[in-house]
Amino acid sequence: MAKLSKRNKALSEMPLKVSAPLGGALAILGLHRAIPMLHGSQGCTAFAKVMTVRHFREPIPLQTTAMDQVGTVMGADAYVVEGLKTICDKQQPDCIGVLTTGLSETQGSDIHRTVKEFRQRHPEHAGVAVVAVNTPDFSGGLESGFADTVKALIEQLVPDRNESHTEPGRRQRQLNVLVSSALTPGDIEVLRELIEQFELRPLIVPDLADSLDGHLPENDFNPLTIGGTAVEELALMGDSLATLVIGPSLYPAAQALYDKTGVPNYYFDSLLGLDPMDNLVHTLSQLAERPVPARLERQRAQLQDAMLDCHFMLGQQRVALAAEPDEILAMTRFLQAQGAEVVAAVTSSRGPALESVPLQAVKLGDLADLQQLAQEGDAQLLMGNSHLANIAEAMALPLQRMGFPQYDLVGGYQRTWIGYRGARQLLFDLANLVLAEHGKHEVRPYQPRLRQQAADLTVHSGDRHGHATTTARA
Repeated sequence: MAKLSKRNKALSEMPLKVSAPLGGALAILGLHRAIPMLHGSQGCTAFAKVMTVRHFREPIPLQTTAMDQVGTVMGADAYVVEGLKTICDKQQPDCIGVLTTGLSETQGSDIHRTVKEFRQRHPEHAGVAVVAVNTPDFSGGLESGFADTVKALIEQLVPDRNESHTEPGRRQRQLNVLVSSALTPGDIEVLRELIEQFELRPLIVPDLADSLDGHLPENDFNPLTIGGTAVEELALMGDSLATLVIGPSLYPAAQALYDKTGVPNYYFDSLLGLDPMDNLVHTLSQLAERPVPARLERQRAQLQDAMLDCHFMLGQQRVALAAEPDEILAMTRFLQAQGAEVVAAVTSSRGPALESVPLQAVKLGDLADLQQLAQEGDAQLLMGNSHLANIAEAMALPLQRMGFPQYDLVGGYQRTWIGYRGARQLLFDLANLVLAEHGKHEVRPYQPRLRQQAADLTVHSGDRHGHATTTARA
């Protein structure tokens, strides 16, 4: 268990944190014909929209209640009711996610009571699902906002088994799959294909691979999400054979689903690397009562060969990480399995995954903290989002981009990290970064850190007259 080291400063010099409302909006974007509405000022939504558009390079549907000075002081419940009515009248969505921001939370908005007021005043829109989630900017981050929204979707849209008469296992080939914010649309697409190889039907919540995978729509413009999990499918989750839960941040949401449906859960901290994928494949084989496809066995052998090939480059490499808790856990285990050393790990918010990170300490801070820790640990490789680019350039270190946002890399949102093939490609990319850093296609000879420090140590001494003498190397 890693010790969480708190920051000792009152501000962020180089922010790492991505806000919880943006994470909640991403979860809503994984539903079909849905739209997130942020309850706050126009600037809150504009910032989130810019970040998501730059990352996915797609038009992102977001709405705002546009709180102004009057609403902030006198109350903005009417803004929510009017905003919901306007969206329902003009766009007729299947689902609206109402997400609070730091402004509305500080103002004291009771978003759940306001949604009930909307239902009472506008019964003509009873067919539109409205999910209210508290996601203040000042608490948590992207991962927690995403996880809280998934839990709210389950609590508010999945019917109780006593009311809906669902029965676990009635749909013997259907699996619920809860995916955390650590999985990219490319990861979710690979996960779907993997499950289908065992002749199972995955019901993925939320399904960003179907809505934010970069496909061209038939219409030029659509104010709602295109693709994703249909709202009516959430009512079928109680009939599934089992639920696969990917990422510790979604364990509370999985427990809520179990309490409502009784469908058994299978937990996976991550799907990055050989052992995690072996666990998933073994579980799928047991649930489906099918042998492991020969294709997967070959991909596993290819990953093992890549681990041998890249061990010479990655063994004893010193890496500094900046990411969300689920990503910190997955990447730390992956790197340590290759013989690398994580000398610095910085995250922006607390998360259940931090309790399992195999490090002495994880820093709760910003990118300035990462830079300091990376220098102290003599890091050789940085891993994090695009905000790390300036630090990597200043430190003259290679950067492997991961997480959100990636605005200076085309297709970063679609990269596949999980699966045997995803892990294999990551090994190749990291090894190539190490080789490129040396300027030659060869491995730098190993030199112990203590010997290097001793070689660089200079001892200054003075003669009896107080004049400096020649510097001697120890």
